[in-house]
Amino acid sequence: MAAAAHLIVFANEKGGSGKSTTAVHVAVALAAAGRRVAALDLDTRQRTLGRYMENREATSRRQLIELPTPRAETFDPARGEPINEQIDRLAADADVVVIDTPGRDDQHALAAIARADTLVTPINDSFIDLDLIGQVDPETYKIRRPSFYAEVVWDARKARAKTDGKTVDWVLLRNRLQHVEARNMRRVANALDELARRVGFRVIPGLSERVIYRELFPKGVTLLDLSTIGEPGIAHIAARQELREMVSGLALPDWPVQRAANG
Repeated sequence: MAAAAHLIVFANEKGGSGKSTTAVHVAVALAAAGRRVAALDLDTRQRTLGRYMENREATSRRQLIELPTPRAETFDPARGEPINEQIDRLAADADVVVIDTPGRDDQHALAAIARADTLVTPINDSFIDLDLIGQVDPETYKIRRPSFYAEVVWDARKARAKTDGKTVDWVLLRNRLQHVEARNMRRVANALDELARRVGFRVIPGLSERVIYRELFPKGVTLLDLSTIGEPGIAHIAARQELREMVSGLALPDWPVQRAANG
């Protein structure tokens, strides 16, 4: 099992949480910082991360500009390469491997979660999304008990500890905070804090609901690329700062500069 690269796995069995958008922006942000980044899309149906990177390479060729781009692949079980072997191959020549998983129960996603150094679970700031992690009492808004997904992650973390003695840093990413009613936001925050103590994850702010994220996909660019492609936009300054704070909140390793040649 390859141990050189840091594996960041974005996983949430509920769709619509901004998982792929967040994974792409993290991968590109690390590549822009000079890290050797590989990206792996496990969603063979939607291929959002894979399509994003294809659009990115097309924009680079079309506009004759250089965009920091992770080495990206999509997992395809029909090719016959086991998921762990593909992860090992990508990790052999990378500082970090960013893995985007499908928003459904998937055996290959479970295999990736078992390998994660950092597990990122984006959720929208609502009790609907929170229910994936913990069941909430409708009267007190207190956590009744952890839900099935928390148990899935717990089992994966125990297996990882037995395999190599390492721990998985589980990070819950609260997306779309700006569009949540204040009282509901406090209730969700309190429930998350309670559940974090019981289950063992960290909570950090993620990305707001901004139109710009949806508009960037066809070109495959991110907020960090806007000045390069000639679309700086003062309105996007807050969004870029939001992205930087999110990446900082992941508390990833500080890789040596001499390893920073990104392909």
